[in-house]
Amino acid sequence: MDKMWSGRFSASASTLLDKFNASIMYDRKLYREDIEGSIAHAAMLTQQGILTNDELTQIVDGLNQVKSEIESGEFEWKISDEDLHMGIEKRLTALIGDAGKKLHTARSRNDQVATDFRRFVLRKNLEIVDALKLLMREIVVVADKHTETLLPGMTHLQHAQPTNFAFHLCAYLSMFKRDIARLEESHKRNNVSPLGCAALAGTPHAIDRDKTAELLGFESVSINCLDTVSDRDFALEILFNISTMMMHISRLSEELVMWSSYEFGFVELSDEYSTGSSIMPQKKNPDVPELLRGKTGRVYGSLMGLLTVMKGLPLAYNKDTQEDKEGVFDSVETAEISLEILKEAIKTMEVKAHNMESACAVGHLSATDLADYLVEKCDIPFREAHFITGRAVAKGEELNVDLSKMDFKYLKEIDERIGEDVMEFLGLRNSMNARTSAGGTATVRTLEQLEYFKKYLNF
Repeated sequence: MDKMWSGRFSASASTLLDKFNASIMYDRKLYREDIEGSIAHAAMLTQQGILTNDELTQIVDGLNQVKSEIESGEFEWKISDEDLHMGIEKRLTALIGDAGKKLHTARSRNDQVATDFRRFVLRKNLEIVDALKLLMREIVVVADKHTETLLPGMTHLQHAQPTNFAFHLCAYLSMFKRDIARLEESHKRNNVSPLGCAALAGTPHAIDRDKTAELLGFESVSINCLDTVSDRDFALEILFNISTMMMHISRLSEELVMWSSYEFGFVELSDEYSTGSSIMPQKKNPDVPELLRGKTGRVYGSLMGLLTVMKGLPLAYNKDTQEDKEGVFDSVETAEISLEILKEAIKTMEVKAHNMESACAVGHLSATDLADYLVEKCDIPFREAHFITGRAVAKGEELNVDLSKMDFKYLKEIDERIGEDVMEFLGLRNSMNARTSAGGTATVRTLEQLEYFKKYLNF
């Protein structure tokens, strides 16, 4: 009967229940937050006259020793202690005696775990933001070199219009910037302290929740204790935000897989971030982006898992909520290593600009420019211009020549209103640079976009 809650029980818990019930083997990851929270709680209890200064000193010294033991690997984590809160408190009491037993005054494991887990998630929000910014900086470095490198822009994975490679990369910079905004907004929204809510209804002890919130770096205290101890929105938010970020990473990864194939040949991943085949000596496999695609499904699973856990829970705390942490821990670790390895893969890859530009001469990428020419220079309604251009494309297919390189005489045969100045419109680089509307692919606009992201990143 060594449980701290065992006073009401006449028989010990079975070892099977200990194994099934315990979370200590994974929630011990929160030891830092738990010890910091306990120190703040003890300081507030002392301020309120509930603990003495001598007891506070003993508790703080004891908790710091426990922290040292954990970080040195000396601390013994026992399944019989159920969770890290009980494990740390039991060790503290063994070290300092009765003063350790007073630490849990005006506190429950319900508000304790809500505080620890929330602080972990808030910290990881900002750490992922920092990692995202580092990835964005590497993308900017690559993009800076390719503001004039032609790249076939695609829709439906079919050649559509000429763009430049930097413009394409700016699309991903835009996605990652939104990811950062979501993480930062989530941090701001959830930066409230649960400590002092106790089990579900507050406490009769004369505590100062604002003090512990201040000591732990929270902006304020939560409004309703019943909601607070059962709230896991903050965990769901980081899972959703990571899932969305990984979806963006997966889209970029898919393009890296395609671009590194012989069929595209637009990039070559470095040997450091590629693997070979056990049977085919010639193979150089893009395992990094492939794994990134796969790990995206992994974090989706964690999000759906926690949504399912939470969907039918009555207020307030329920043991089901113990299932909130493993998915978050795993998703955070997945996000961190994914951002780091993608950054390095992009930093070390070779961009094959010549192949990109050669690919633009296939698929009649300047067809829209012919239609625009007919509208602008010949005063032809767009729908008619669209039809005429379709005929020009069909002629190009017949001649096996791209529209951008078609002899003017064939265009004149299609419609006599077409003048020789059309050839300027059909040039691939001219086509790319003609798209000067805000947010467009023209090099001048791409440079503006890069400048925007550099300013955002203080780069």
